[in-house]
Amino acid sequence: MVLAPFLLFLLFLGIIILANAIRVVREYERLVVFRLGRLVGERGPGLVFLIPLVDRPVKVGLRTVTMDVPSQDVITKDNVTVKVNAVVYFRVIDPKQAVVQVENYLYATSQIAQTTLRSILGQAELDELLAEREKLNTALQQVIDRQTEPWGVKVTTVEVKNVDLPQEMQRAIARQAEAERERRAKIINAEGEYQAATRLTEAATVMAKEPTALQLRYLQTLAAIATENNSTTIFPVPIDFLRVFMASMDKKSE
Repeated sequence: MVLAPFLLFLLFLGIIILANAIRVVREYERLVVFRLGRLVGERGPGLVFLIPLVDRPVKVGLRTVTMDVPSQDVITKDNVTVKVNAVVYFRVIDPKQAVVQVENYLYATSQIAQTTLRSILGQAELDELLAEREKLNTALQQVIDRQTEPWGVKVTTVEVKNVDLPQEMQRAIARQAEAERERRAKIINAEGEYQAATRLTEAATVMAKEPTALQLRYLQTLAAIATENNSTTIFPVPIDFLRVFMASMDKKSE
């Protein structure tokens, strides 16, 4: 009777030890195992057996992590202060390095992304920052990935999300865009006038060679005027137009 509570205690203790010795690791996770402080490797996925009170596991996720980089004050190459934020996509490819080489790889990657964002974008001008976003994203990804590689972290994508400009700079860009549109409109108008003048010159050359064409054009203009709702239409008759009829009448009289 005295041994019954002691046996129950041992049974309960054995269940706890056995529960701590057996771990189920998911497909997207790995266990980095330390045995008496020494790294013995990674385990998983599936059922993993550990030595109780000897092995200490550290769980590491292998899925891609999406991390927002807070807004950073960036001074561009042409001395314009803007606020820029970004998003970084990365994942752990070497769980042992992610545990051994850095204390907290999530925090470390975030800090590296912030400093790199200020450094790379500070080397670009404002127009480049607004227009050549893809090139800057590639440069950011390469620099951050090179710095996180010793930690077993692979940075796959870096995207600049928003670029917040000061109010005076927004007004200046709006004025510049309006001036550019006006310039294009004037160029298009000048091109149209030039083409119209060229066509009129060609038409005048043809009519100068063929006086009959000029007379037909004159008759078409009269027909267009006659279609309007006018009670009286006054139009001049050129002498060249009447010479044809006068010549035909002279031939008849002869």
